Amino acid sequence: MSPRTKVGVLISGRGSNMRALIAACEAEDFPAEIVIVVSNRPEAPGLDFAAKAGLPTRVIDHKAFPSRDAFEAVLHQVLHDAHVELICNAGFMRLLTIGFVEKWRDKQLNIHPSLLPAFKGLHTHERTLKAGVKIAGCTVHFVRTEMDSGPIIAQAAVPILPSDTPDGLASRVLEAEHQIYPMALRLVASGAVHVVNDLVVWTADLPKGDYEPDILISPPFANA
Repeated sequence: MSPRTKVGVLISGRGSNMRALIAACEAEDFPAEIVIVVSNRPEAPGLDFAAKAGLPTRVIDHKAFPSRDAFEAVLHQVLHDAHVELICNAGFMRLLTIGFVEKWRDKQLNIHPSLLPAFKGLHTHERTLKAGVKIAGCTVHFVRTEMDSGPIIAQAAVPILPSDTPDGLASRVLEAEHQIYPMALRLVASGAVHVVNDLVVWTADLPKGDYEPDILISPPFANA
């Protein structure tokens, strides 16, 4: 069996997407393993979950540093010392400087609760409903300096219902997030995709998997 890609997960809160990644990595044939979970907030509930799952955790409180550069220098060193090869942002609520992003270029993933490039930033579901669009969703992408931008790895579309509220829509989109983030990590960790001219291209046959029938996932994966 080829070595599994070593992943560092960055969180700031409950880490629900982190939980989905942890569950995925428990499969023997999954091409990645989580070697550390880092939070910039000491009170993040996701830290307890990660620790109970037997994963090393580390708190790097951004408030304890005089600058973003100082914070990111320690973050980078912690990831380097853990032999991390790929970062997964999972509700990590910090904008990273160009210096950090470039050090981890094409080696850092993020998930956002919209069909990017639409509705970047915060209050996504409120703005989605206000705009009157009929399809919402989520996106996994490689991180770039500009917020919620970068080559797109996978997206899932979630229909908007007439009765939707921001909270209701957020809940259904989150279910889709929990499906596509592990899928995107599998693609990247296995080498099935890579970046060319800031676009994701496919280098291998797409793996099969089981997905909820009411969620349209792109790329279209056949059911096993």
